[in-house]
Amino acid sequence: MSQRGFSRRDFLRTMVIGGVTVYIAPPFSLAHAALFDNGILQPPVWDSKTHTVQHRLDAFAKATGEKVFAFDIRAKDMPNWPEKQAYAFVVRVTQADKLYEGLDLSLLQENDLMPDKLITAATMEADQVKLPSFFGDDLLLPEGKTPAYLGQAVAMLIYNDFARYRFAKETLQFKDDIIQYGKYTGFLERDPWCTYRGVRIGADNPLSPDIYSALEYSTISREGYRKYIPFWPEADKGGNLDEKGMYYADQLAKEMQNPPEDWLVLDRTFYSQSIDASAMEPCSSNGWYDAETKSLHFVVADQSAMDVKKHIIEMVKASKYPLEKLYLHPCTTVGYGTKGGAIEPMFGVVASLYSDLPVRFANNRYEQFQSGIKRHAFTMRYQLAVNKKTAKIESFIGNFIANGGGRCNYTPGVVTVGATGVQGIYYIPKSDIIAEGIASRAVDAGSVRGFGTLQSMTAFDTLLDETAKLLQKDPVEFRLNNLMQSGMKNTQGAIPAGMMRGGEALKACAEHPLWKEREARKKVYEAKHPGKIFTTGISCTQKDFGTGNEASFAKIEISPEGEITFWHSGLEIGSGMETSQTVLCAKWFGVPAHHSHFALTEWPDLPMNTKDKHHLTQEKQDKLQEDPLWTPEFSSSTGASNSAYYFSHVTSETGRILFDYGIWPAALSIWTEGIGGGQARPLTVRREDARWTDAGLTADGLQPLTLQQLAKRLYELNGLVGVVAHGYNRWQWATADFKIKDEVVTVPLDGLSLKWANNAQYEINKRLKVNYPAVQRNNAAVTNYTAVAAAVELAIDRASGEIEVINHHSVLECGNMIVPDLVSSQMQGGVAMGIGHALYEYLPLYEDGPGNGTWNFNRYHLPLASEVAVWEQTAEVLLPLSDTDPPKGMAEVAMIPIVSAITNAVAAGTGHYFYHHPIRPNEVLEVLNENNL
Repeated sequence: MSQRGFSRRDFLRTMVIGGVTVYIAPPFSLAHAALFDNGILQPPVWDSKTHTVQHRLDAFAKATGEKVFAFDIRAKDMPNWPEKQAYAFVVRVTQADKLYEGLDLSLLQENDLMPDKLITAATMEADQVKLPSFFGDDLLLPEGKTPAYLGQAVAMLIYNDFARYRFAKETLQFKDDIIQYGKYTGFLERDPWCTYRGVRIGADNPLSPDIYSALEYSTISREGYRKYIPFWPEADKGGNLDEKGMYYADQLAKEMQNPPEDWLVLDRTFYSQSIDASAMEPCSSNGWYDAETKSLHFVVADQSAMDVKKHIIEMVKASKYPLEKLYLHPCTTVGYGTKGGAIEPMFGVVASLYSDLPVRFANNRYEQFQSGIKRHAFTMRYQLAVNKKTAKIESFIGNFIANGGGRCNYTPGVVTVGATGVQGIYYIPKSDIIAEGIASRAVDAGSVRGFGTLQSMTAFDTLLDETAKLLQKDPVEFRLNNLMQSGMKNTQGAIPAGMMRGGEALKACAEHPLWKEREARKKVYEAKHPGKIFTTGISCTQKDFGTGNEASFAKIEISPEGEITFWHSGLEIGSGMETSQTVLCAKWFGVPAHHSHFALTEWPDLPMNTKDKHHLTQEKQDKLQEDPLWTPEFSSSTGASNSAYYFSHVTSETGRILFDYGIWPAALSIWTEGIGGGQARPLTVRREDARWTDAGLTADGLQPLTLQQLAKRLYELNGLVGVVAHGYNRWQWATADFKIKDEVVTVPLDGLSLKWANNAQYEINKRLKVNYPAVQRNNAAVTNYTAVAAAVELAIDRASGEIEVINHHSVLECGNMIVPDLVSSQMQGGVAMGIGHALYEYLPLYEDGPGNGTWNFNRYHLPLASEVAVWEQTAEVLLPLSDTDPPKGMAEVAMIPIVSAITNAVAAGTGHYFYHHPIRPNEVLEVLNENNL
């Protein structure tokens, strides 16, 4: 089982000796691992006393410049690929109100820089190469059409040598006149990409059944659009579910317009800007289409290998290019959501089809700004009613417009999650949430870190901060008075998972000197810094993690020598998922996995299928689940903070089964050896008492056994030595009954395959019964939350209006941490990104924005270390309730409360609440002058 000492060179040699001309090894083989894992993922350095790892599995590879990312891979790095590398780039429009009439490449002709291959929409149409339906129309814009958005691609140029490619690219850069435009048409007007509406009318007792909610009844579907504006059903209390929901929405609106005298009603409009996530690695791919073997080899940076695979097959199989084999090599990447459903891999595939050589398609920073997925700009109108006597929220109406840009990426999900997550840590008895994701000429927006909640939650928390000020209430006490307590319902009518701990995080943050001693600290600072206003803000939010459609595979094997090998469907995107999933194995085997492999797209040992999963109804699900290998989702992309909880669940349950039915029986067989039942007979031995120590596995005073001893016995007994498992979650885990040996067991998995020591192959263990969460549970929208509170100290320059972040402190609750250092890194990086959103980062949406191709970091202000209080910042993590608390996803929520804390601090210092981001010095200076500060 050991995979050490197997290199890429060995891979190539093995294939030559085997006499195979073109062959990439299947999943789970040594050769597959050699492509990218070898030298990148090193065995963890494990401290069994502290249960910590010394560093990430990929730490040395990254620090020493190994080829970790797809951006680094060239043809010569790939076994059996041609040595020579070709290169491709795309030409894009910078106007979207005129017909596109073609290209003028005379600049290239004059300099002998014409491409070896020019691809246009006509080229693709002739060869029946069509963009997969997920991305919409026109990978390359045809002549005679108006561009759908700024920066839309019109042609791809391929060069067989780097020098000409580089010179050609530089020759055309910033040259708008190479695009030939026809008559003026105006900008395209289109219906929105999506809408969402959910109404909840809670009972007087928050714990009693709701009068109406999305979960109990239904979300409200639009009836259609009139001039691109959605219109809704008629209100009718006795009508269908949609009409009934509209009745309650109308009642809520009338009450908001004519409130009782003891209500305070605030009506505010907020704006959250478009930003670039600025991932370290731009979008890239490297592909080789081998016409002789009808195979496509593709190296890619993407957050979902499964989606890329599906899209490639859809596009190529429908074309004139025969495809019999696809060898996909997803690499470690980083994207903050920008590589989720990104269109760039499709450009790489098309380039590969039209060249005899491997083709590298990789954005430079100008191109990444011009075409990379952006965070949605949100316009939000909030109407909030608060009882002046009780200081409690009475009702809320939220209208959200998210700008999805020119293509529909994950706009429907972002709109729904952002809108439904608006409440954060607060309880709202009655609400009407109305949202739409509009189509525009802006660059595509997608699932960037925060997934819509950064925009909605920060605005809501600032609105509460302003409400507290108007009511002359302490801002912390006012928040605590409106907490969503355990057992209460969210705006969809769903009860969140477990104990709500946002109040604990807020209280802990309020006890920190930054907040508790803010007045004294203000006096000291301003005495030392005349001309500066010292001010402090606080905020607390909680964000969901997961999508409500989570699925993953895990596989764990133990070798005769006692080495653990681990495979997972998840892909590393910089969060440290590879490390954390490997470390989880220590719970069951005393040590992390010795060898780990990730981003597997094929699972032949457990061939689950998703037949007819689209447009799923309860009746349809009930029928489909009769197939013991059917599942609603095959594998999730990495994102939505889903690895810590959802990936970990499947990993841990896989390890649990291997322990319960493999390791534990082997241990008992040793402990019961000898006359009279051995050392175990005088004791009461329970499986739940099993513990791994430095010496090995023990329980109830029994002799510790090493993993090597246990493995040896396992193979002697023909015990269970390998498990492949699949899990599915729709805001609740699917459970199924399986027969293992002679026992029928119910586990929170929906697929299982087992390997016994004397079998070379896995045996599919078909489930006897399955319980999938009800399809209606989709309407819960979210149930799993992580809370973070933040306090921040700012200094505002009276002369310039410039804002300096002096210090900040965060308090996080995230269950039991798997790798604390990874949590710390996510906190630090998240807060820095939040500071950038609050104070610095901004992209115009349209003609002056990134779609014109002129944006780079010379114009885009990413926060520097000196601007995020890098040496002063502190953070703490609340202790879990017990050692049974599951880990929670926290990479997104880490960045959110610092944004509203900064906004609230600026308001405390200037007396003015800003309703947009970023907050700019000239705007602050204007307020200071108006308020004579």
